[in-house]
Amino acid sequence: MMENDGLELLISIGIAALVWLTPFLIILGSNKTGGGEKVSWLLAVFFISWFVWIFYFLLAPIKPEKLTKQE
Repeated sequence: MMENDGLELLISIGIAALVWLTPFLIILGSNKTGGGEKVSWLLAVFFISWFVWIFYFLLAPIKPEKLTKQE
């Protein structure tokens, strides 16, 4: 019985870690932003709130992309 408690705890910690890392993985894998802006979003998620990634979906990219002239 005690062995199952250890396994359940390990599985619970693994699931919690995956849930906590999900916003980081979403931002890292996204093509909406790049470079310093992506780092800023990751730092915001880490230091401000886990729910900042929702704002990432709504607001990113902060600066509009520059359009290039095609001749």
